[in-house]
Amino acid sequence: MIRRIDLRTAAGREAMEVLRAALSAEQGMISGEAGADEAARSGAEAMRRGDEAASGVAEAGRGGAAAGPRDIEAAVRRIIDAVRTGGDAAVAEWTSKFDGADIRPEDLRVPEEKIEAAYKAMPREFIRTVTRIRDAVRRFQRSILHRARKPIHREGRSVGLVYRPLARVGVYVPGGKAFYPSTVLMTAVPALAAGVPEVAVACPPSKDGDIHPSVLATCRAAGVSEIYRMGGVQAIAAFAYGTATVRPVEKIVGPGNTYVQLAKKMVFGRVGIDSFAGPSEVVVLADGSADAALVAADMLSQAEHDPGSAILVTPDEALADAVVKELARQLDGLSRVEAARAALEKYSAAVIVADMDEAVRITNSLAPEHLEIQTARPEEVLRDIWCAGAVFLGRYTPVAVGDYVAGPSHTLPTGGTARWASGLTANDFLRSMSVVEYGREALIRDADDICRMAGVEGLTAHAESVRKRIT
Repeated sequence: MIRRIDLRTAAGREAMEVLRAALSAEQGMISGEAGADEAARSGAEAMRRGDEAASGVAEAGRGGAAAGPRDIEAAVRRIIDAVRTGGDAAVAEWTSKFDGADIRPEDLRVPEEKIEAAYKAMPREFIRTVTRIRDAVRRFQRSILHRARKPIHREGRSVGLVYRPLARVGVYVPGGKAFYPSTVLMTAVPALAAGVPEVAVACPPSKDGDIHPSVLATCRAAGVSEIYRMGGVQAIAAFAYGTATVRPVEKIVGPGNTYVQLAKKMVFGRVGIDSFAGPSEVVVLADGSADAALVAADMLSQAEHDPGSAILVTPDEALADAVVKELARQLDGLSRVEAARAALEKYSAAVIVADMDEAVRITNSLAPEHLEIQTARPEEVLRDIWCAGAVFLGRYTPVAVGDYVAGPSHTLPTGGTARWASGLTANDFLRSMSVVEYGREALIRDADDICRMAGVEGLTAHAESVRKRIT
């Protein structure tokens, strides 16, 4: 069910490279098997509804040659172009086609009374949970917020930085068959904590045309009242380019399927984005002190995503064998057993290494979205960890703590991009601006250096802009 990779052997090292390539953002996020299958299914369904724009994807899916990246990109580009020219009507049409709901242009925005009704209808226990999570996220995000420091003053020169929040942010919350109120808390609340005055949420409706009340109620608790019944590429395009109903935003954040990720990639530059999110993943770095049952449970918590990846890295061969047995034992009790099984078979492994130093090196090279350190002294191991989206220390800190209640956002880099990227924070919704002020004597003192560099680069007007002020 799950591959066993022994890095002490040449065959194991080769198998590790194959797995690493399958999980990388470059190879797997857009062109991976799951993305192609999804594109073919979506294209075929759109064809059934008479949508010509997705016909290329559907045809590739039927022809056996797989709906490759070019087919998917072409379909995404067609939808973006349709929204740019067709506005609200195009957004409503595409949302109706892909989500099976009868959405008209005037239905795109959810009325405030609908949001309020959802908030009041949800169980009070749920609202209390949402409120506690909101407060934890807000408290953490405000505590790490960048703040302007006093400028540096030196002989007539003043240089510093000031920070300003973005004016408007769009949050994409996956919906339709599933619903994710936690996405609202982990994206909208950091934006609001940064001082963003306008946060808008887009969520695909279910077939009855409504967004799940848990999402609406969470938006209300978070402080978001601008919510749209729209999903997929059309929602990203509406946020990027604007329509009569949806004003354009400055940044788009939130997870989504292959279509959504490609759409974000295509509109980047017109707007900012958080990242290109791939499959959810966890690496458990463990020694012989770890509890095999807990390690297996944590691996399954990521494998049940569709798709997900779970990798154990350990120098203890007995632990690896015990975890493999526990995975088989616990799997059948899951509600998403087939998704978890497929993730374990395709994207997961129990990796055996020579010692803890090699375990740390392999973990850093994988740069996982989530890293659990289940060792006798996790704080000591953490000192050598450089590349991970979020780290969870010790026996009593499963990834689910970070997914829901701890405070840091669960929007994290995937596919090995934690080598250079970080998780979403309130600071991602701030712009920094350098502020420089010179007096005349300070400009005189720096004039020679400015003019010399301008001369080397052939930019004589730069030099003249200085000379005219001091002569």
